[in-house]
Amino acid sequence: MGAAGSGPAGGRGRAGVRGRAGVRGAGVRLSRRALLGAGAVAVGAGAVACGAPGAAPAAADRVVPFRGAHQAGIVTPAQDRLHFVALDLTTTDRSRVVALLREWTAAAERMTAGAETTPGGATGGNPYAPPEDTGEALGLPASSLTLTFGVGASLLTKLGLEAQLPAGLAELPRFAGDRLDPALSGGDLCIQACADDPQVAVHAVRNLVRTGFGTTAVRWSQLGFGRTSSTSTAQATPRNLFGFKDGTNNLKAEDPDALREHLWVAPGDGPAWLDGGTYLVARRIRMHVEIWDRTSLAEQETIVGRTKGSGAPLGGTGEFDVADLSPGGPIDVNAHIRLASAQELGGVKILRRGYNFVDGSDGQGHLNAGLFFVAFLRDPHAQFVPMQQALARHDVLMEYVEHTGSAVFACPAGLGEGAYWGQSLLEA
Repeated sequence: MGAAGSGPAGGRGRAGVRGRAGVRGAGVRLSRRALLGAGAVAVGAGAVACGAPGAAPAAADRVVPFRGAHQAGIVTPAQDRLHFVALDLTTTDRSRVVALLREWTAAAERMTAGAETTPGGATGGNPYAPPEDTGEALGLPASSLTLTFGVGASLLTKLGLEAQLPAGLAELPRFAGDRLDPALSGGDLCIQACADDPQVAVHAVRNLVRTGFGTTAVRWSQLGFGRTSSTSTAQATPRNLFGFKDGTNNLKAEDPDALREHLWVAPGDGPAWLDGGTYLVARRIRMHVEIWDRTSLAEQETIVGRTKGSGAPLGGTGEFDVADLSPGGPIDVNAHIRLASAQELGGVKILRRGYNFVDGSDGQGHLNAGLFFVAFLRDPHAQFVPMQQALARHDVLMEYVEHTGSAVFACPAGLGEGAYWGQSLLEA
């Protein structure tokens, strides 16, 4: 399980940000506020525009570049809110899918820049026709919105692209204790929207889903709050709903060598359309918080392998102290941090990017709450599978959780100017 926290969402900003942007060629003309910050755009993984030179802008004003070597929303510093959606194709006509992905790409590029899906989409156009933008994000800034696109194995099968199927998209094995709901698993496509304002993230997914009507249909979706990991050294480690810092040793954007080894698909790993991309593993994990809340502090810390207050590994004093995993040391043989550690897994590491969720109650007096676990990695079967097998077999923490949803998607590399989501696959 990744680390989590439930800090406040980013501010709504001043009115009038969305609705000013228009299209210039294949790109996006940003709002005046975003243009003022163009000189402050940092180059590199997870870079964001930070407002006017010499000023310290509000986080909500940040624009994350949509195009680049890798898709945004992977090593981008994790935002506070998530709306994740998995969709199924309702057609096998490849030309219709291409047309939709082109339209999605144009809308996504505009929305991540703080604009409507089309110029004047919410309030302009034919007053007797449905608006091209639903309008609930009018007046809201970009809020660090990122939109990350992935494809499932079933999409390749439906479109007759089996020859392009990468080995990493093979179905995950069933793990001990899994209680997977088919209605919360799988999918032909996925879109991950992350932002520092929940309404901005929901608006993005809502409008992409609306545009896909007749070509795609929602299979399942998940809202998340309070990132459960840090993807940058500039971020503090937040806490999950069990109150612990976890995932302290997550991969970070500032370690390109580790990202090349553990995150990005390299030439020769599989079909060329996925070179420079990555895989996304999503697991919906129900956490039985009421049972955990009746467990003693000492037992909680033994199960996790960290102190609850500082996050230090047992026997240490600081969160980032190297855990003593020696036989007979202070950390239990079945502690979560031992079983999930690179030392115990032959060097395996993943990039965690999950979120907390509370989906009401279960009708039996308990919160339907937990962790929406999202991980990006170079090879799900060489990295995630051995880690989850070790946890499922030996981790005492598994007595307090159950996995109810599961999916694997391939996320192609980032887009150059004029390219669209999925082009490397559909034009391979």
